[in-house]
Amino acid sequence: MNLRPLTLDDNLFVTEYLRRFPPVISELTFTNLFAWRHTRPIWVDEFKDSLLVFAETPRGLVLLGNPVGPISLVEVFDAYGNRISEATRFPKEKLTDATLPPGAMVVEDRDNADYVYRREDLATLAGRHFTKKRNHINQCLAAYDCQYEMITPKTIPECLAMQERWCTDRECKIEPGLHGEDQAIEETLLHYGEFPLTGGAIRIAGRIEAFTVGEALNASTAVTHFEKAMPQFQGLAQLINQWFAKNNLGGFAYINREQDLGIPGLRQAKESYCPDHLVEKVRIVPGKIGECP
Repeated sequence: MNLRPLTLDDNLFVTEYLRRFPPVISELTFTNLFAWRHTRPIWVDEFKDSLLVFAETPRGLVLLGNPVGPISLVEVFDAYGNRISEATRFPKEKLTDATLPPGAMVVEDRDNADYVYRREDLATLAGRHFTKKRNHINQCLAAYDCQYEMITPKTIPECLAMQERWCTDRECKIEPGLHGEDQAIEETLLHYGEFPLTGGAIRIAGRIEAFTVGEALNASTAVTHFEKAMPQFQGLAQLINQWFAKNNLGGFAYINREQDLGIPGLRQAKESYCPDHLVEKVRIVPGKIGECP
């Protein structure tokens, strides 16, 4: 075992494991792990031909997601013992009786379930369910000259400048959640050329006023990491969502747009796009020796 903090040097190592054992949860991309490491320090280990990812929390180290490789969860808990307190964000679809250590407690984690949409739905917004979305977009296009373009290394400074303007409006520096997201977005954009990312931006009057970034999660599903639109442009958020799905993600059947974190407004927004399904997740807390089952 070689438990160590995640660094940029682990990019190829982690990505190769994820290529061989494609993930289903949005947390398991190198981009996500690296970008959020300031808010959620990440440690990695290679054990029995498997990649193990751990998050540092107030409770100590926890296994983040499922083991990436053939090792079982039982083997992980046996090997690490009391050095880890639980497994978190574990995909429910990979949960079996053989997965669970004896006496383990399984706790549903609805707040961290990933929303997965049909790409065609987001790209076309066809049908009565999306009437309001189409109306918002039409209002935006009627009011502003919106120009879409792919993000390239040359446009990264403009995206960073837009993010700074967005954060000034929302006072990111004094709100912990937004501050952590701001750090993660900056890390992602600064390493845009090094990670397998695809992104799109919308200009209005020559200035970038919306951008979004994602990548492949597995062969059938892309994951959207971040999506930002300046709030004074009504309908711009809906437009960047649609144009990104249409122009950048045509090779995928599904788009994972991550979780709602239990935030009521965010949950309502994600549900309004009619997800195809949720990737349900659980926490798994192993039983302690001497405890009654």
